[in-house]
Amino acid sequence: MEAPSLTAAATMLGTSQPTLSRELSETEEILGYQLFQRVGRRLKPTASAITLFREVQRSYIGLNHILATAAQIGKFEQGQLSVTCVPRFANALLPGVCRRFKVDHQGVGISLVPQEPPLLEEWLTAQRHDLGLIEGDVPPMGTRQEALFTFDEVCVLPLGHPLLAREVLHPADFQGESFLSQSPSDRVRLELDEVFRQHGVTRTMSMEAYDASTICCLVREGLGVAIVNPFSALSFAGYGVELRRFSVSVPFRVNIVRPEFRPFTPLVTQFIETIRAEVAVLSARLPGQA
Repeated sequence: MEAPSLTAAATMLGTSQPTLSRELSETEEILGYQLFQRVGRRLKPTASAITLFREVQRSYIGLNHILATAAQIGKFEQGQLSVTCVPRFANALLPGVCRRFKVDHQGVGISLVPQEPPLLEEWLTAQRHDLGLIEGDVPPMGTRQEALFTFDEVCVLPLGHPLLAREVLHPADFQGESFLSQSPSDRVRLELDEVFRQHGVTRTMSMEAYDASTICCLVREGLGVAIVNPFSALSFAGYGVELRRFSVSVPFRVNIVRPEFRPFTPLVTQFIETIRAEVAVLSARLPGQA
C-alpha cells in the first residue's frame, strides 16, 4: 500500500519480488478476496484492501504505543507511586522531594496521602502504599523500617523579637515568654514540658495548636514563641518567622517504612534516594545542623 510497485515493496521489506508476489497471492487466498488489481505493471488496491489497511494502521499505532510504553517502564520513566505520611511531611518535605524526582521521572504519577497515626500505621500494615514516613520508632506490622534522619527541634520566633539577638536559646531564655505549644498529648510537648520543669522555667502557655504549621502561623502573627519540628519551621523561615537552635537536644526522628508484601519497584528506591537528597539540602539550612 505504501510502495509505488511490488518491486519497491520487496526492497522495503528486504525480500525479492517473486517471494512477495507469492506471499501476496497466499494472503488473498487465506482472506478469500482480492486485495489488488493489476493495472499494467502496477497494483491498484481494492476497496477491501483500503479498509483492511486502515485497520492495520490502527493496530500498528497501538503496537508502537505499547512498545514505547514498555521502553519507558524499562527506563523507569513511567509508573505510579503511592506515599503516605503525617501531614507535616506532605506540606514541608515531600513537595521539594517531588520536584526533584519529577526532573528525571516526568511520566511517573505520584499520590501523596497525608494521614495521622494510628490510621497511618494501619494503612502501611494493610500494604495500601508503596512507602511511608513515620515518626515512631516501632515499625508497623508487615513492614520494614530504616532511619531517614534525626534532627533536633528548633525555636521559632517572630521578626523583631528580642531573643533573635542570640544564636542559641537556653531554657532560661523562655522564662515568662508567651509560649505556643502543641497539644498536651503530643510526644514533643511532653518532652519540652519536662525540660522546662527540670530547669525551673515558667513559660506563659498562651495558646495550643495540634499542628506545628499552625503554631508557626501564630508565631508569625506575633502571638508568641515556640519550639517545633525542623521541617515545619523551615517552611516558614524568611516568611515572618526566624529560627534559632535550642541548647537542649529534643530529637525529632523520622523513619522510612516499606510494606513487605507489596510489589517492589526500582522507582521506590529512586524516590527514597531523592528524599535523602532533599533532606541533605534542607538540613544545611537548619541552625546548628549544617
